Amino acid sequence: MCVRRARRSRKHYRQTARPENLFFMRWSYRIARVAGIDVKIHITFLLLLAWFGAVYWRGGGAAGAIQGVGFTLLLFLCVLLHEFGHAFAARAYGIRTPDITLLPIGGVARLERMPDKPVQELIVAVAGPAVNVVIAFLLVFVLAAKISVENIADLDLAGGNLLTNLLAVNVMLVAFNAIPAFPMDGGRVLRALLAMKMNHLLATTIAARVGQVLAVGFALASFTDYGSPMLLLIALFVFSGAQQELAYARLRAGG
Repeated sequence: MCVRRARRSRKHYRQTARPENLFFMRWSYRIARVAGIDVKIHITFLLLLAWFGAVYWRGGGAAGAIQGVGFTLLLFLCVLLHEFGHAFAARAYGIRTPDITLLPIGGVARLERMPDKPVQELIVAVAGPAVNVVIAFLLVFVLAAKISVENIADLDLAGGNLLTNLLAVNVMLVAFNAIPAFPMDGGRVLRALLAMKMNHLLATTIAARVGQVLAVGFALASFTDYGSPMLLLIALFVFSGAQQELAYARLRAGG
């Protein structure tokens, strides 16, 4: 009986202490179910849409608000596809994904567990950004078909049309997730590479500390002229996620 209780206790911890279950993951509501995976949005995501709608309304009236909100939804569709990349890669190794939640700072695919082998974790981690790479190449193909070869170099990714802006978004998603900081994909890639040379706990410790150092850098940068409150929120997300990932790895090593 004691052994069973201990096992139940560890199982409960795995379900509640994962970085994907941070406190702000509460107040999430299911909007769809795709391939057996619940798609949820956090209540703050609706606030983000309302904020973008208000910003674009001031600049272009109702038409501007519709355009701004529409682009934001397309942006998060790319984020959602990114998370499904993780989920389907994990499914190949027998790992379920109960749900994917969209937050103002991105999306989170909540896996039942991380793969046991470093190479599997590496594949699951890169599967998300790989989706954005595919989307980017498709957009380049479409744009190349519509624009002469001589004018491709003149594409304005910052102030261009819908397709060029979506292309820029997917490139930025790949670059952002390459940052080696938990719980972003780059942090998991770093941990997987380290775990090929050392034990899992030490690899997690190094990757978590790297992520937390970067989080402190993000937080400091948020108070500069080039910073923003969103950068501070990302810093808190990264720092907390790294800490919980490390706590989970310690429990796993001890159990």
